[in-house]
Amino acid sequence: MSTQLLERPTAITVSGDQSTAGLGGNTITVETATPYRVGAPDIQCRYPVIVGEDQVIGRAYRWHRDWFVITTKGEHNLRRPPKGTPGTDMAAAHLAEEYAAGRIGAVPLDQVLAEAPTPLCGPVPLLHPRMPINDRNIESAQTAFAGLAAHHWRAVLTGFPGSDNHWFLSCELCPWEGPKFWSHLRGRNGEPPSARRHKGGCIGEDKVRRLIPAYQ
Repeated sequence: MSTQLLERPTAITVSGDQSTAGLGGNTITVETATPYRVGAPDIQCRYPVIVGEDQVIGRAYRWHRDWFVITTKGEHNLRRPPKGTPGTDMAAAHLAEEYAAGRIGAVPLDQVLAEAPTPLCGPVPLLHPRMPINDRNIESAQTAFAGLAAHHWRAVLTGFPGSDNHWFLSCELCPWEGPKFWSHLRGRNGEPPSARRHKGGCIGEDKVRRLIPAYQ
């Protein structure tokens, strides 16, 4: 699993009777450096937040614009990040603060990876487990899967999660895999989606356009 090092100071508020003796009992804020890494998302589109060499203090994921974290204390909804702040940054900073304050624990990365589900062999369910089964969602899912097939994408674990939720997909033109939004893959105003496809540019826009009839 690749990770990106994000160094952030974590603010911890402590009361006067804990570590502010002689300061009149006032509450102060202590800045303490808590380096952490945000790992690559797993097959469930959850981003592990790692401290030290391999200690996971929580995992973050997005659902209908809210960001959730899963820790040793359970699941918590952080709601939406402030405008201009990536959800992963908000979630990772929250987890680092909670860990530094001793409110959550850590789990070895190897354990987290071992407990992750494996890709399914063959077709996945039509709908994501969180998606209600109704006519509208079924129709949207059928449209989405037809679009994936036309543009050489494959869902590897869950069914359609909605247009604006992360969906872990595998590119059938190259080895890339990761979370995408269906709203980004269906194109806009009748036009096909970007031929760049994903980070790294896939096999090159010219080859993509030659292989996929929608661009011709």
